[in-house]
This record gives sequence, structure tokens and C-alpha cells, in this order.
Amino acid sequence: MMAKGEKMTEKASEAVKKAGKSLKQATTKAAGNAAALNNKVIDHAEENTRAAFAAMRSAASVKSVKDLAKVQSDYVKEQGARAMTQVKEVGELIAQFGRDAVAAWRPKAD
Repeated sequence: MMAKGEKMTEKASEAVKKAGKSLKQATTKAAGNAAALNNKVIDHAEENTRAAFAAMRSAASVKSVKDLAKVQSDYVKEQGARAMTQVKEVGELIAQFGRDAVAAWRPKAD
């Protein structure tokens, strides 16, 4: 029969092992989240760069100042809409990471 102290030590040891496993899982998940976020930001940068070059091509072929002003105006309007969408995407991604992190630390029913 185990002594009371041995039982307490065994319970504490199991709790520490469980916490260590949870921490390792959370760290692995955080690294994956960081990679996903980095990839999303890179995707946005590529999209914005393509749009900027397309606008520059259009600007290079205009015949009048009026046409140039329209190209610039359209680009600014489209970039503003694109930026809003991108901020929303990144915000949703970060919010999901937060929800996942909180869920990982909630006690699970055995």
C-alpha cells in the first residue's frame, strides 16, 4: 500500500507531466501559427506588388493627364479595399489562433 506522501508525489508528478505535454503542444501549435501568419502576410505583399505593377503599366501607357489621374485614383481605391480585406483576414487568423490557444488550455473531460 502506498503511503499518503507517495500518492501526493505521484499525483504531482502526473500533473507536471501533463502540463509539460500541454506546453509542448502549445509551443508546436504557436510555431505553426506563426508560419501561417507569415505566409498570409507574404501572400498579401505579393498581391499588392502585382497590383502596383499593373497600375504602373497602365500609367505608362496613358495618353493624357486625365487618364493618368484615373489610373492613380482607381489604384488608390482598389488598394484601400484590398488593404481592408487583408487586415480582416489577418485579424481573423490571429483571433482563431487565440481561440485555439484558449481551447488548448481548457480542461478536457476524460
